[in-house]
Amino acid sequence: WGPVADLTLTARRWYLLGLGTSAATLLLLALLPLHQNAVAILMAVVFISQVAGTLIVLPVGGLMAHTVAENAKGRAAGWYQAGNLGGNGIGGGVGVWLASHFSKEIAGGGLAIAMLASAAAIYFASDVRIVSTETLGERMRILWRDILSMVRAAIPLFTIVLVCSPIGAGAMNNLWSAVAPDWSATPDQVALVSGVLNGVVSAIGCVIGGWVADRIGRWWSYFGSGILIASVAIIMAVAPRTPNAFTVGVLTYALTCGMAYAAFSAIVLLAIGRGAASTKYATLSSLGNLPVVYMTASNGWVHDRFGTVWMLHSEALIAIICIVLALAVLRWINPPKRSDLVLP
Repeated sequence: WGPVADLTLTARRWYLLGLGTSAATLLLLALLPLHQNAVAILMAVVFISQVAGTLIVLPVGGLMAHTVAENAKGRAAGWYQAGNLGGNGIGGGVGVWLASHFSKEIAGGGLAIAMLASAAAIYFASDVRIVSTETLGERMRILWRDILSMVRAAIPLFTIVLVCSPIGAGAMNNLWSAVAPDWSATPDQVALVSGVLNGVVSAIGCVIGGWVADRIGRWWSYFGSGILIASVAIIMAVAPRTPNAFTVGVLTYALTCGMAYAAFSAIVLLAIGRGAASTKYATLSSLGNLPVVYMTASNGWVHDRFGTVWMLHSEALIAIICIVLALAVLRWINPPKRSDLVLP
């Protein structure tokens, strides 16, 4: 939907449209009866809600690219990812708690109200529209030229390849509940550590990672957080497997994962520039989902054949190898002058 968001309505209008539709479909899902005859309706509403969700993300990416000062884009990326990771953990946990203690109707209504309340923030941001009076053909040519300019430049092209790499993917977040018995962790402990606490700590890591990106440079933040998350995996592999070690390890992993995700968004904002920013941000962010998928599959395969220790070691080793190779390429295409690594 990126080109649609860039070439038609303003960013603010797309955000309000996407958010309003998401909240309405969430409330509708909570009110629909859960029985076999309603499956088709449920599937249709869920599909609409997910499409609407993309129309929230797209204009936010464009707004960050166009309205945030260059020396603050790291922090913007950090807060964006804090909402992403923190919202999944905290919002999901709150939704489950409300549904289990009250009803799914109250859970859906409460979360829908919380979503709509966040819309107040959009009025503090300047609106963005990259086209106004151009014809559809002219708009498409503007979009195409902007995308081509990104893939023809060294740093943006390098970033496109980089976001497909496993650096800072944080795939173990998808597997902690499956391997928790290796640490003798109880079900309640797993639910707390991998749920709400994970979301809170990840959000804190995102804010820290964004601040670091602005202070020392986006590349240092990206590769540094990748090394940190790999180090946590190695330490968990060699440390004693106790319930307390599980809690500390998983939450430390969540903290470094948040830092990595913030740095990821920061380098994406560096690569896309302005122009058709919603399309470019959506494209690179979508590619960033690939390493989460294939690293989750890789970790699962290694675990089933060689055990938990080698699973953690393999994730760390793959990331470290990619970091070393990426640093070599970056040094070749962009010599490491401080002015290149730290934004003014």
